[in-house]
Amino acid sequence: MVNQEAKTPRERYRAQVRTEIKERAWEQIATAGASALSLNAIAKQLGMSGPALYRYYAGRDELITELVGDAYRSLAGTLRAAFSRPGADVSTLASALRTWALEDPQRYFLIFGTPVPGYHAPDDITAIASEVMTTILDAFTGLPSSSTATAFDAHLEQHRDWADGHPAPAATLHRALTFWTRLHGVLSLELAGHFTGMGFDPARFYAAELDEVTGLGRM
Repeated sequence: MVNQEAKTPRERYRAQVRTEIKERAWEQIATAGASALSLNAIAKQLGMSGPALYRYYAGRDELITELVGDAYRSLAGTLRAAFSRPGADVSTLASALRTWALEDPQRYFLIFGTPVPGYHAPDDITAIASEVMTTILDAFTGLPSSSTATAFDAHLEQHRDWADGHPAPAATLHRALTFWTRLHGVLSLELAGHFTGMGFDPARFYAAELDEVTGLGRM
């Protein structure tokens, strides 16, 4: 990464404008969702013409890719930092994931919600996203497993490309996937407001799901 002090004034200005464009994009997403993202509207907010803005981002998809990449990098960094703390375990990651999601629901939904119509993420985004799962697999690798092998374990042994070369055994892959899908299910419903009025504490439900998956539901 180029040091900020080493950049030319022109490079610093370009970086500043790109940052401002992303800030306005997040504001739009928070108001109307990612599918309504409009570069022309952002240009108007910044007092520039549409063609001028396209000098900073070639189009909507490039801007979305930047936002998605920022979100995944933020989550990956959050989980890595949480897991690096002394005594950290799977429940530490679960807590960090929930805190990260609640801090900015729109950021969460951009990468885990309904896909943006017409948008297809490039391969490098998949690589960034895999960093998140790598940390989770690392955490599960350290847990004892007394469960017997399942048919899905055998399936995963032959379909483990998504694990990006992680050496965890198939049973560990299965537990990590279960952790990932069940906790995201609770988070997605909570952030979308589906638990409103039901009278229970979503945080306790989240902890209960964690306990079901790992037996370590300490939140």
